[in-house]
Amino acid sequence: MSQLQYNEIREKKIIIYADEPCEVVDSHVARTQQRKPQNQVKLRSLISGKTISATFHVSDSALEADIEKKDIKFLYHNKGEYWFCNPDDPKNRFKLDSSLIGDAGKFFKENGNVTALVWDDDDEEKIIKITLPIKMEFKVKEAPPAVRGDTSKSGNKIITLENGSTLSTPMFIEEGDIIRVNTETGDYVERV
Repeated sequence: MSQLQYNEIREKKIIIYADEPCEVVDSHVARTQQRKPQNQVKLRSLISGKTISATFHVSDSALEADIEKKDIKFLYHNKGEYWFCNPDDPKNRFKLDSSLIGDAGKFFKENGNVTALVWDDDDEEKIIKITLPIKMEFKVKEAPPAVRGDTSKSGNKIITLENGSTLSTPMFIEEGDIIRVNTETGDYVERV
């Protein structure tokens, strides 16, 4: 584990704060004339999901969390439970709660790999976050026909992806198209 100086505590870093791994969501080093600079930080606990505000002074440092990335395979989703397995050992199945999955669940593909962030907490491994590639491709399963002259929806329609998720896309997207989606924002990017 490495120590981060107060000004190294920046976005996307994962630090230990109040004994929990927290992702830095926002950081701002402010310098005032009388006082020494300080880093005002917004953290999101990767255990509880709560957002915490914290201030780090010049003399402060934080421990970077010991996080490892592992590929895991998504199997299926049932009643708020997401089931996965180890890609090399399909019998090794485990479930993760929907609160941990968050919005990423909309972009899981059955038997598709996702990345698990694993926190080594005193030699006990805990999966604390699931990440996806920022851009993913999906086949369009259902798309309503474009209706001419319907300007109320500003040229968008709701389509259904191969995994059952729905998405707002431009009118020209049709069933069978392959589209690219930004998994961080949940937005349509382009037709492939």
